[in-house]
Amino acid sequence: MNLIEQLNRAIDYIELNLTDSEALSSVANITSYSTYHFQRIFNYLTDMPLSEYIRKRKLSVAVVDLQRGEKVIDVAIKYGYNSADSFTRAFERQHGFTPTIVRQDGVSFQIYPPLTFQIQIKGVQKMTCKIEARKAFRMFGVYGEISADMEKAFTEVPKFRMQCDDDGSVDEMNTLLGVEPCTMLHAALYDHTETTFKYMICQYVPDTLSIPDHFDILQVPAMTWAIFSVDDCEMQQMWRRIYAEWLPTSGYNPVGDITFEMYYGKADNPTGEIWIPVESQ
Repeated sequence: MNLIEQLNRAIDYIELNLTDSEALSSVANITSYSTYHFQRIFNYLTDMPLSEYIRKRKLSVAVVDLQRGEKVIDVAIKYGYNSADSFTRAFERQHGFTPTIVRQDGVSFQIYPPLTFQIQIKGVQKMTCKIEARKAFRMFGVYGEISADMEKAFTEVPKFRMQCDDDGSVDEMNTLLGVEPCTMLHAALYDHTETTFKYMICQYVPDTLSIPDHFDILQVPAMTWAIFSVDDCEMQQMWRRIYAEWLPTSGYNPVGDITFEMYYGKADNPTGEIWIPVESQ
């Protein structure tokens, strides 16, 4: 089953389980992707977090229930809200009025229909990708806890990188490696949960180097990697193209919990790569 088929299957699953919060929390399990990769795929293809899509669908179908005469508290509980107040606030944010207004004539609703995914022919811009099997390796560095909400992550990651510059971590790592202070370091994204992931500013551990205890060590197992060149270091744009253009017809599935944004050269003229562990479909 290819990516598009799996995404449409997930949408069908969501529709069947809008009133079952526990089932919705494991929607990725009906696909061949981890929760991390599924959420990223969904977000990059729809410009919307999975949790936001589910919320919008719940509040869309809730209109029908309210119009049928169901009580606000009953509808709130039905769709996983802890109270009528929390449901009312969410309902008003989406529709612009409270649930009690639903039965009035002439009221306009903000309804979000179920998504349908289709293959879109693109490829105007070339992508440079290679598939490589790599032995296990180690990275060392410092990490921060970053929000799994991609919009928040886009602001939290630069702040964390600036913090590592300001507190001397980057300079110390470059000194240990014997390179110039402005040399770019890599980034590992791993240990993903529903709400956070770890973002490590890191570099390979040389065989001859003793790493101070205050640095963290990341053990990376032997895996096959899809490696994408990013000449201008526009990482977010390339992530979007990978999931939207390459992955649907690549014949590969992303696996594992670790991805890398590799940065090379100096800070004033960097190049980069994105590494994603994959397996054949």
